[in-house]
Amino acid sequence: MAALTKTRALGGSLAVTIPIDLVKKEGLKEDELVEIRVKKVKKDGFGLLKGIGKFTRKDRMGDRF
Repeated sequence: MAALTKTRALGGSLAVTIPIDLVKKEGLKEDELVEIRVKKVKKDGFGLLKGIGKFTRKDRMGDRF
């Protein structure tokens, strides 16, 4: 089962927490050895500039030189 979680600083290292639903599903207990695979999640910029409006002829770079 996959889960998303954030890293946080803990001394000189980074730590992640395992979501409780994953802990229950896998039957994890304290001090158990587990294997993890790390994959950075790319942020989606869709909708980032919502409300900026359409470009006009005045906005073109060619008109500024």
